[in-house]
Amino acid sequence: MNTTDYINIENLTFWYRGLPEPAIRGVDLTVAKGEFACIVGPSGCGKSTLLNILSGLFTPQDGRVAIDGKTYFEDGKRATSDLPPCGYVFQDARLLPWRTVKQNIALALKAAGIPEGTWDETVRSHLRMLRLEAYENAWPLNLSGGQRARIAIARALAVQPAFILMDEPFSTLDEVTGRFLRSELLDLWERTGATIVFVTHSLREAVYLSDHIYLMTAGPGEIFDQHTIELSRPRKYEDPRITEIEGRLVETVLERWGYYEDETPT
Repeated sequence: MNTTDYINIENLTFWYRGLPEPAIRGVDLTVAKGEFACIVGPSGCGKSTLLNILSGLFTPQDGRVAIDGKTYFEDGKRATSDLPPCGYVFQDARLLPWRTVKQNIALALKAAGIPEGTWDETVRSHLRMLRLEAYENAWPLNLSGGQRARIAIARALAVQPAFILMDEPFSTLDEVTGRFLRSELLDLWERTGATIVFVTHSLREAVYLSDHIYLMTAGPGEIFDQHTIELSRPRKYEDPRITEIEGRLVETVLERWGYYEDETPT
């Protein structure tokens, strides 16, 4: 393992009980500390399964997962119960509608073992970071989809995570809101130095956001290619260089995912 690797995955395989083949098979992946990594693959290829293993929700049947030099999964079992804290942002914001914004974030702080005496300031500071401090007593159902997505990001950052997992957090938003939040996310990432693993179906989103892109096959999911995005930051979403890189990646995945040139993956 390279000493600069923060997340190191080797030969990872996971089966869901009763299915004839694994969800992911033989996955190798490394993410450096402070890096923004994107995982792209077709529906059902095991992207979310991979995030669930990194979060500690699932235990793989084979392979090894190490974070910051410490092994957490190996040979089909959990090597230690002391997994590092991670922030997890899902496709749906998963805010409890009967609790206010502040109360939703406080629940995450409680689960993470953050001292209760710090909750008020922690909630306010992270909402302030996302320019949402005026909404701490709002009910989630009264907020827009973009506001709920930003609150989910604030909640993920508030638990003092070792790294952040994001599972298509902007896929349900309109294009304009999605572009705004991608820009907001990059600003937060650069200010906090967070290590982010981001799952998406969108190659353009991946090129815009990431340092490295990992491409997965259709299930059983395997990493079949890795691309380094060498565009300087800050980036513009409409930059023709992003379009050019996206086009090359589309050609790569169309062939590997089994689509013809006149078909578009869903």
